[in-house]
Amino acid sequence: MTEICISEPAQEIKVLTEAEVVVVGGGPGGHSAAVAAARSGAKTVLVERYGHLGGMATGGIVIQIPHMSDGSENQQIAGLTQEWLDRLDPIGGVLVPQRKDIGSSDPKLVSYWRRFAGNTRNGKIEYTAWVDPELLKCVLNDMAEEAKVKLLLHSWGTRAITENGAVKGVIFESKSGRQAVTGKIVIDATGDGDLLPSAGAEWEGGFDPSLRSSMLALVFRIGNGDYQKYCDFRDENPERAQALMKEMTAYAGTMLMPFPTPRNDVMWVNNWIPGLDNLNVEHLTELEVSMRKMMRKGHEFLKNNVPGFENSFILDTASQTGTRGGRRVIGETRISEDDLKNGKKYEDTIAVFSRLGSQGPDDFTYIPYRCLVPVKTDGLLVAGRGFSSDGHANNMANLIPHCIAMGQAAGTAAAMAVREGIQPRKVDYKKLQKNLLAQDVLLPGAS
Repeated sequence: MTEICISEPAQEIKVLTEAEVVVVGGGPGGHSAAVAAARSGAKTVLVERYGHLGGMATGGIVIQIPHMSDGSENQQIAGLTQEWLDRLDPIGGVLVPQRKDIGSSDPKLVSYWRRFAGNTRNGKIEYTAWVDPELLKCVLNDMAEEAKVKLLLHSWGTRAITENGAVKGVIFESKSGRQAVTGKIVIDATGDGDLLPSAGAEWEGGFDPSLRSSMLALVFRIGNGDYQKYCDFRDENPERAQALMKEMTAYAGTMLMPFPTPRNDVMWVNNWIPGLDNLNVEHLTELEVSMRKMMRKGHEFLKNNVPGFENSFILDTASQTGTRGGRRVIGETRISEDDLKNGKKYEDTIAVFSRLGSQGPDDFTYIPYRCLVPVKTDGLLVAGRGFSSDGHANNMANLIPHCIAMGQAAGTAAAMAVREGIQPRKVDYKKLQKNLLAQDVLLPGAS
């Protein structure tokens, strides 16, 4: 079929504002990049397409902040991730083990926290949190305002502004029309690498169809349930509970997995829809329509068959589609699955994570700064899940705290580049690491 095209007339684009660092995308990576850049002294603008910050952690209702420790008493992920939790805790916005209990093998503690997926590892307490998405939106606003980040919400960054192979700003669309923000460094924190093609940056896509990152989701929440009653049923009748989950999957047409929240009477339900492309608008539309049908059938089944859901109702659906993987920049360093599994170390390490599936402490994966730096395009960094990697490595290291850590590094590096009048690829790695350590980032085993 022959494509039909039209020509778009040239137009003058108004520059709304100028900045030193422009971040596009206000999810975990983008928010952290903007806050880190601003706190490091750079005049920073954050462009976000929704009316809130937090991305998948708020609008996507993916409210688990997992694997901040490795099952030992030692924490690996802190920095801005820890600040999220510290700000949420006093206002009742987080369910998380006490830090003194991290690594504990106390039978009562382990038995309790085992009910919350991701909170135990190898019979010990792991540091994993569950957050309230609405309170988190408020906390993230506070952090951005306190850092004096200029927010442009309801603004969709659509195209990079380039000059002689370097990115100089971004064009965005909003109710005010088509406008531009110029800057010395632009950070693509869209998650899907939306700016990479127009920036002239090399990128790749594609995932093994069996991987989590190849599947889309539309998360929803159920209210007036009883999570502990549901857990009691699972613990006392494991075979029956497993059989019911299989029946529900067949009845609804997809797997629906209830997870906890900071409230016992509210659960969020994750799902996995294969065979859809998150860069295809027709597939995104199909997801929104089909998943709501599946949601209704799945909730009906839960209400009629599973203890804890008898009086429940559908509370809400995510305002943001659950996209887990998109474009990935071709960076100065490209991380492979083997690199992560073998614990490959780098001189420019900016984040350290516990290795999932590890059987002991000090079993880490390392993320280098250069995987955030495009191999040839200047004036541009990537924050979040668009980091340079193969599909399997990306699937292992694109969780929310991982994206926060990469965003904090990208924002800090961008501010350093602005201050020193250099390109991001010229940033001194040791100085960057020193600045991150001063921000309470943990880099165990990096040196």
